[in-house]
Amino acid sequence: MTAAVLNPRPVLRVLGTAVTLNETIRARAEADLGIDIEFTTLDGVAAQQTAVRSPGSFDIYDQWFHSLDVVWWAGVLQPVDTRRIQDWDQIIHRDQALRMTGRADRSETMPLSRLYVSPDRRLGFHRTEAVTALPGVYNVDAFGYLPAAIKGLMNGDAESWGWLLDPRLAGKVALVADPTIGAAEAALALTAQGLAQFEDPADLSIAEIDTMVRILIQRKKAGHFHTLWQSVSDIVPLMEAGTVVLGSLWASALSNLWSRGVDVRNAVPVEGYRGWHGCMGLSVRTEGRALDAAYDFFNWWLSGWAGAQMTRYGLYVSASDNVRPHLSEAEWSFWYEGKPAPVALPGPDGSLVIAKGAVRSGGSVLDRISRIALWNTTMREHNYLVRRWNQFLES
Repeated sequence: MTAAVLNPRPVLRVLGTAVTLNETIRARAEADLGIDIEFTTLDGVAAQQTAVRSPGSFDIYDQWFHSLDVVWWAGVLQPVDTRRIQDWDQIIHRDQALRMTGRADRSETMPLSRLYVSPDRRLGFHRTEAVTALPGVYNVDAFGYLPAAIKGLMNGDAESWGWLLDPRLAGKVALVADPTIGAAEAALALTAQGLAQFEDPADLSIAEIDTMVRILIQRKKAGHFHTLWQSVSDIVPLMEAGTVVLGSLWASALSNLWSRGVDVRNAVPVEGYRGWHGCMGLSVRTEGRALDAAYDFFNWWLSGWAGAQMTRYGLYVSASDNVRPHLSEAEWSFWYEGKPAPVALPGPDGSLVIAKGAVRSGGSVLDRISRIALWNTTMREHNYLVRRWNQFLES
């Protein structure tokens, strides 16, 4: 029997979304680490459901910290041992901790609030050697729009979440279908339009959810929303065609549209951004060689090359010191420091997507993080929200 049969390459199974799971990264990691890597790419809701229902189907769960409020308490993840993470001290450096927390007035929604694991598996800020998941990419999101298409409609109004529900844009708006993210953005829009008031738009009560859904159903039946999108591949062609002129938009969609030559702007809402932080957790079933491979993947991911790719999508990375050597000084100054691009800059596929002289909307990483209105959060009434949100989607 050959050595290859006796000692086959480990297979690492990663479950997540298209935000971070792309073929370029998978192929590079596979070549560098000498392992086989399988990506299962789903939308956020489906990935979360799969993790909860089938913990034996994956080794790494690549998602967002707010999803841990469901997945961690389902008991399908094991703690990550920070002693096996080579650059852990870099991740929790003071300025990185600031980026992970943002506004101090919403401590219960901060990613850092669900990072550390105590011996009784409770989560919190208190530092231990065990964490729920490895911090990965993070960013602030808003909506995107086609400046030329709305120029004559908005009369120079300040960019606001209220534009998602502005009657002047009826029939040309796209809202993200994900209940956690879509509800937060809808709450910000309703408040900005003066249609409702919420004590905390990141954590709605049952009565507040009912108010929000009632208004959204009315708007949907009146034809306000052109689409409710589930993946970036849904929204990009609609904005490229000009069928949708404004909508919930993530960094990967912006990058895709820019690479197609579409003039799309990432808004800087007067109310502030919606912040989020990605993470990578370990299935409770992962052990042996697969567990070793998972930690190898974590350390590879933090070593810089993958982070540089994510940067070109417009995302930030927790271990940013490692990323900088893999970017040109022009890229670093544009993406992280908010300075004008001294030359045209490439996107993740190598094509030039950022024009010389362009400035990233919102400025530097610290400028943008300091303007967070709310963090992605799994609300205390999450189950009720999902039921009512599905009624909105199906209306």
